Amino acid sequence: MLYHLLYPLADLFGGFNVFRYITFRTIYAAVTALAIAWLMGPWMIHKLQELQVGQYIRELGPESHKAKAGTPTMGGVLILFAMGVSVLLWGDLGNFYLWLALGVTLCYGLIGFADDYLKKVSKANEGGLSARTKFLALALVALAAGVALYLHPGYSTKLSVPFFKFVLPDLGWGYVPLAMFILVGTANAVNLTDGLDGLAAGPVLIAAGAYLVLSYLTGNVKAATYLQIFYVPGAGELAVFCGAVAGAVMGFLWYNTYPAQIFMGDTGSLALGGALGITAVSTKHEILLVLVGGIFVVETISVILQVGFFKMTHGKRIFRMAPLHHHFELKGWAEPKVIVRFWIIAVLLALVAFSTLKLR
Repeated sequence: MLYHLLYPLADLFGGFNVFRYITFRTIYAAVTALAIAWLMGPWMIHKLQELQVGQYIRELGPESHKAKAGTPTMGGVLILFAMGVSVLLWGDLGNFYLWLALGVTLCYGLIGFADDYLKKVSKANEGGLSARTKFLALALVALAAGVALYLHPGYSTKLSVPFFKFVLPDLGWGYVPLAMFILVGTANAVNLTDGLDGLAAGPVLIAAGAYLVLSYLTGNVKAATYLQIFYVPGAGELAVFCGAVAGAVMGFLWYNTYPAQIFMGDTGSLALGGALGITAVSTKHEILLVLVGGIFVVETISVILQVGFFKMTHGKRIFRMAPLHHHFELKGWAEPKVIVRFWIIAVLLALVAFSTLKLR
């Protein structure tokens, strides 16, 4: 909005020319989202407490988690509001990729909100939307996004493979199910990781920062040509989107860090997973998300392995508990130690992901 209102006035006052730069708008999108989330945090926590929207702790979880019962959840509403307002203020509202990313994120947030609300009504962690209903809803949104990308003029259905410069398989219509898999998979992976105070928020912040840079490079013809990566006209505007996501998560993390005053719930985890997934697909760095979001991948694999091994061996387990962060808790690691170590690994994985731009 500010881009459309103030940039045209650059002829009258040269200072307004800064609004043409994605870098400038990205910085202030992050600052704006952070400020909104930080300032509204106490009010949101108080309001959720009034509405008795508290977290329910499953009996089989670590004993230390029982003290968290009743902590306000559905804090994802705060993240979505801060991010949405910031994007609308600082983004180019004529950009296709910006609206697609915003649409997917908000739709996934609404699905998470429905799940959180039904859990509140049922007063149980096992309540909420059924797994089938949730998966179907996520898949339908992902299908719409995948088709929109496929039909968008100039969007390539070729797949970029990290470390290989000339391996660019063209998937054609097959790109749509791939996009669906990435979106639904990332949303559920972030959701599984959101089990400790700030555990999901930290890696999301790191991943959003990584894709902020990747979006800018992908949308800049000179940088994309130099690095020999896909050039996607208009995708640079996703840097503003990623900046807003990062800022909103930072503001939320102020209250979500250990010991958490508020949890994001499915409202936040599904929305943030969708935001990362659609950005990865839109910028043609789909497979790189496996590295950038490596923490989410490992957490998901730990659950798959645990469930599969449990069924195959009739009750035996690989880990003390899944997802993986609970395994380390039950081994005696303090919760803050698990969280910070996972954050450190997330940073290292993001750095390795950046290295692939040159190791080709």
